[in-house]
Amino acid sequence: MREFAYRRASDVAGAVALLGADPDTRFLGGGTNLVDLMKTGVERPTRLIDIRELPLDDIESTPGGGLRIGATVTNADLAAHPEVRRRYPALAQAVLAGASGQLRNMATVGGNLLQRTRCGYFTDVTKPCNKRVPGSGCPAIQGEHHNHAILGASDHCVAVHPSDMAVALTALDAVVHYETKAGPGELPIDGLYLPVGDTPHRETALPPGALITGVTLPPVPTAANSRYRKVRERASYAFAIGSVAAALDVRLGVVQDARLAFGAVAARPWRALAAERVLVGAPAGAETYAAAADAELSAARTLPHNAYKVALMRNLVVAVLTELAEEAAR
Repeated sequence: MREFAYRRASDVAGAVALLGADPDTRFLGGGTNLVDLMKTGVERPTRLIDIRELPLDDIESTPGGGLRIGATVTNADLAAHPEVRRRYPALAQAVLAGASGQLRNMATVGGNLLQRTRCGYFTDVTKPCNKRVPGSGCPAIQGEHHNHAILGASDHCVAVHPSDMAVALTALDAVVHYETKAGPGELPIDGLYLPVGDTPHRETALPPGALITGVTLPPVPTAANSRYRKVRERASYAFAIGSVAAALDVRLGVVQDARLAFGAVAARPWRALAAERVLVGAPAGAETYAAAADAELSAARTLPHNAYKVALMRNLVVAVLTELAEEAAR
């Protein structure tokens, strides 16, 4: 691990000023991803700015009826909050599915959004990786890729985003707030993550030197009937091979509103807009749900060892939407 300096920030403006324009300085929240990457040599910061004591650890209702979640709220506190569990159950479920209790006690909301891919070629500095070293290549395309992207990938990168929480936030139309030296700003979470294209090393649309300060969830009535389902290769805590965050409103047998996002199939949480368009106004039922999944997955671009994800995601969408419809009918 490279030797580094350490500073503790006492306020948001001070934290942003400390970061400045130094590309080798990093904000430190829970450190559950950053410290691992420092140990392997993927991240080599010259200085860490500890932001855990900033006043960003509250969850509070917004005037419009949504929720504002501070960036340093731990995953454990987020999942346990009664209003999150009542109004946005998919978010609580996603956080609980994401990691062990020990990690949830340390990991923060802001850090979770910015965690890096777990692709083995990215985390192994002896291997080429366009995300680590632009232009060096993507060995996963010809190598180990059974858990890699089937949507939105490119010839430059087929890695997937590892966050469970971000998938639920994407389905719920969350807005990410940040602070820079020029002042505050915000991005819809679906605009936070950049398409892979030929620049996979550029992962987010955050301005240079930005500090995430919180996330706002809008008042979405459909969100109360939501669910997050994660498929993984073992029952213990592991990264997803496919996941779905869904919210559904069915009245008189017809889908009135639907929100869907997929995880572990793309370099970013994947909002399933094509599937939503099929669902809204259609009769509720397995045939409609399967048609919606097919509409979204028709754009899938598979590799020899990850084509199974198409069938997996189709079945997952049908199962989750069926459960939500049945739950709403009770």
